[in-house]
Amino acid sequence: MSAGDEPRPALRARLESFGTRIRGGDLGALPVIAGLAVIWGVFQTLNPVFLSSTNLVNLTMQCASIGTIALGIVVVLLLGEIDLSVGSVSGMAAAILAVAFVQAEWPLVLALLAAVASGAAVGLLYGLLYTRFGLPSFVITLAGLLGVLGVQLWVLGETGSINLPFDSWIVQFAQQMFLPPWLSYVLVVASVSAYAWSARRRAVRRAAANLDSRSTWEIVTRSAVTLVLLLGAAWYLNLSRGVGVMFVFFVALVVAVHLVLSRTRWGRAVYAVGGSVEAARRAGIRVERIYLSVFVLCATLAAVGGVLAAGRLAAANQSTGTGDTNLNAIAAAVIGGVSLFGGRGTAFAALLGVIVIQSISSGLTLLNLDSSVRFVVTGVVLVLAVIVDSLSRRTRAAAGRG
Repeated sequence: MSAGDEPRPALRARLESFGTRIRGGDLGALPVIAGLAVIWGVFQTLNPVFLSSTNLVNLTMQCASIGTIALGIVVVLLLGEIDLSVGSVSGMAAAILAVAFVQAEWPLVLALLAAVASGAAVGLLYGLLYTRFGLPSFVITLAGLLGVLGVQLWVLGETGSINLPFDSWIVQFAQQMFLPPWLSYVLVVASVSAYAWSARRRAVRRAAANLDSRSTWEIVTRSAVTLVLLLGAAWYLNLSRGVGVMFVFFVALVVAVHLVLSRTRWGRAVYAVGGSVEAARRAGIRVERIYLSVFVLCATLAAVGGVLAAGRLAAANQSTGTGDTNLNAIAAAVIGGVSLFGGRGTAFAALLGVIVIQSISSGLTLLNLDSSVRFVVTGVVLVLAVIVDSLSRRTRAAAGRG
C-alpha cells in the first residue's frame, strides 16, 4: 500500500500491528504512561494542589538537571553497560564552574566550557580503560565515583561551598527565564510541523521502496492529536509562570539525542552493539570507538546536568551531585523504558522517567511525607519497571523461538 489515502484499512492494519507488538512483548512507552497516569491520579486525589499549573511548572524545572544526567545513562544502557559516577561527575562540573567563575573570575562562557570539558575528559578516561584493559564498566565507574568525588572536594577547597551571583546568566537561565506565552505556542506548532514533515518524507521513501509505511491520514491524525495535547500543556503552564527555558533546553537535548540515535550511522551502531557485540563486530562496526564515544557522551551530559543543578541552586557545594543523584538518574532511565540488557530504548525514556521520579518526589512533598517514603516508593516503581522489562524480554524471546 502506498503512503496511502485509505484511512480505514490503514487504521485497521496499524491496530493489528500494535496488538501484535504488544503480544510479542514490545510494550514501548505504554507501561510508563500508564504508571504516570496512576501516579498523577493518586496524588491529585490526595492533594488537589498537585496538578495545579504552579506545581507543574516547578515539576518541569526540577526535571531538567536530573533528566539531562539520565539522558547520558540511557545511551550507556543501550550498550548494556552502566555509569555509576554520573552524580560525582555532575558535582565536579558544578564545583569547577563555581571556582572558575566566582573565585578565578573567568568569563562565564569559559567557566561553562571548562566544566563540561571536565566531564568529557572523565568519559574519555572511562572509555580508554574499558577498551584497552577490558575492565567492567561497573568497576571503572564505581572507582570513578570515589575518585571524581575527591576531585570535587579538592576543587572546592576549604570553603566547601561557593554561591553563584543571582544576577549571573546561568542562575537566571535555571531559575527565572520563561518563554513568553506566544513563543511557547509558536515552538509547539513549529515542532509538530517538523514532525509531520519528517514523518511524511519517511513514509514516501518507504512506500517507494515497497515497504510498510504510515498513511497520510495516520500522520495527520497523530500530528493533530500531538498538537492539541502540547498546546493544551503550554496553555496550562502559562496560567502560572509559563514554560521554563531550562526545561525547553532539556527537551531539545532529548530530541537531539533521539535524532542522532535513530537517524545516524553512529546511532544504529549503538543499537547494534547493544544487541550483540560479536554480530556488530562482524558487520564491520568499530566497536571500541562506539564504547569510547558513548562513555564520553554520558559523562559530558552528566557535567551539563551538574551545571544546570548549580544554576538552579545558585551554588555548588560538597553535597552537589551526591545523595540520590546517581540513583535518581539511573532509575529515571530504567523506569522510562530502557532495557538493562542493552539494545532497546529511546532517548525519550529520560524524559518520561524523570517526570515519574519528580512526580513521586513532588507528590510526597505536598503530602508532608519525608524522604524515607520517597525512597521506598521510588524503589518499588523501579523494581516494577525492571520486572516489566524482564517479562517483555522473555515474551520476545519466546515469540522468536516460536
